[in-house]
Amino acid sequence: MPRQARVALVTCGEFPDLDAYDAVLVPRLTSMGIAAEAAVWDDPAVDWDAYDLSVVRSTWDYASRRDAFLAWARSVPALANSAAVLEWNTDKHYLLELDRRGVPVVPTTWLEPSQGLRARGLHTRMPALGDFVLKPAVAAGSIGAGRYTANNSYARGQAIAHALKLLDADQSVMLQRYLPAVDAKGETSMVFLDGRYAYAVRKEAMLTGPVSSERLYQAEKLQGGHQPTEGELKVAADAIEAAMACLDNPLRPFLYARADLVQGDDGEPVLLELELTEPSLFPELAVGGIDMVCRAIAGRLSPA
Repeated sequence: MPRQARVALVTCGEFPDLDAYDAVLVPRLTSMGIAAEAAVWDDPAVDWDAYDLSVVRSTWDYASRRDAFLAWARSVPALANSAAVLEWNTDKHYLLELDRRGVPVVPTTWLEPSQGLRARGLHTRMPALGDFVLKPAVAAGSIGAGRYTANNSYARGQAIAHALKLLDADQSVMLQRYLPAVDAKGETSMVFLDGRYAYAVRKEAMLTGPVSSERLYQAEKLQGGHQPTEGELKVAADAIEAAMACLDNPLRPFLYARADLVQGDDGEPVLLELELTEPSLFPELAVGGIDMVCRAIAGRLSPA
């Protein structure tokens, strides 16, 4: 009899049995004749050569050990998405490249350790009115992110302290104006599988105040399924096409991609992030979502 294909759903030590949204994939893959199991990326006992495919899922601890994570990724013989994709996508400076290629992204001011910024320089770079967000350029989820009010002196002082802490740790910092539509309408997450749009969900606003937690993962608050507009579909598809171009157009499309969009001041969608590393895919929230994800994984067990 032919050998049963083996798939590793790659996670981290804090979630050794996978996040709930990924755990639902295991029984469906099993029913398809595929032996699927969780595997912790930095567990030295795992034999990655034994898997026909390793799919990065809940590796939410990579940000504090990015070099080790990328070295691991380069050592895995059959990885989706590839090590080159992970290297490009785990530093949010990729948004600069997408912006240069015409993708509408949330306007961002980049604060770099090399600039030698201190309190006064940071103060002058922050907006005068409204809310804004500070977050590290290398981070998973909302870890290390905080929301501040520009015209409140205490909050502004908190923001300066937050930025200094990140810069002093040699981390690049993203400063973004907080778009009011996020509170009113939330975010749209567009899931693409094998380069094709699959489904979308709506998420509630995550950031309500200053950075306050260093815990590994904060669960995303979901509103449910969403029917995207033509504008949302175009921005998400353009972002993925631009990312493929940045990566010299790999032979196969990304196995999975999640484009997170918000509404800009003009009412049009803008890209907040393009998640190609370890995004939650929320398959249970879409009709047939679990089957879609599992069929995409099964399709990678065949030659291109």
